[in-house]
Amino acid sequence: MADTQIAERRPGILIAAEHLRFSAGRLVILDDVSLAIHRGEIVTLIGPNGSGKTSLLKVLLGLLRCRGTVTRQKGLKIGYVPQQFAPDLSLPITVNRFLDLFAGKAAGRAALARVGIDDATGERQLSALSGGEMARVLLARAIAAKPDLLVLDEPLAGVDIAGEAQLYQLIAELRDELSCGILLVSHDLHVVMGQSDRIICLNHHICCEGDAKSVVRDPAFIALFGSRSALALYPHHHDHTHGLSAAQGQQDHDHE
Repeated sequence: MADTQIAERRPGILIAAEHLRFSAGRLVILDDVSLAIHRGEIVTLIGPNGSGKTSLLKVLLGLLRCRGTVTRQKGLKIGYVPQQFAPDLSLPITVNRFLDLFAGKAAGRAALARVGIDDATGERQLSALSGGEMARVLLARAIAAKPDLLVLDEPLAGVDIAGEAQLYQLIAELRDELSCGILLVSHDLHVVMGQSDRIICLNHHICCEGDAKSVVRDPAFIALFGSRSALALYPHHHDHTHGLSAAQGQQDHDHE
């Protein structure tokens, strides 16, 4: 399904999907979906539950095959933060040792520090972390190898309200520092990132795309979510410290 020749002809594109079609029995999950993610841009994918977002991610990551074409830049490195990650409570492993499984010690410690995980938290058991701390550890795992493309599936799950804006701010900074592309998936209209270059609304097919203001005015968006729906954006400012306190993220809540 991958054709690296197309990616080589268009070097600005990290990954592209063309005319994806996927069904489960008679249920159409993806219907003629085409998109591309460029280096240096942040793309937010939104849509109602059951709209095909998870299936689309799996296709882009090479975990699911379907009709259509996926092209990737040659040698593309992808960092992935899953929507859910439940550590095995019977397996004792510290945060530091967990990162060591995926990166060298120096790279792992640097990634943890970058997302605001301090030395003391690094020695704690993975199973003892709050939702917010786990979100940052998984982000550290994803950036440790300095990916070209960062795929974040609902990265705010379990993060308290105070930490949401800081986490989005960090994601924008990582885009600049790593010069990577970011595909951010949100199941909640109220957690769309203000630094998104494009917002794509998916409901088995791409209903509409563009910046936030144009998307919320699009008739397809209004038909799907209602005329009173609005996208709450987290702006990105540069007058801040770059770290996230490990004490943040203690108060958990879920974004269904």
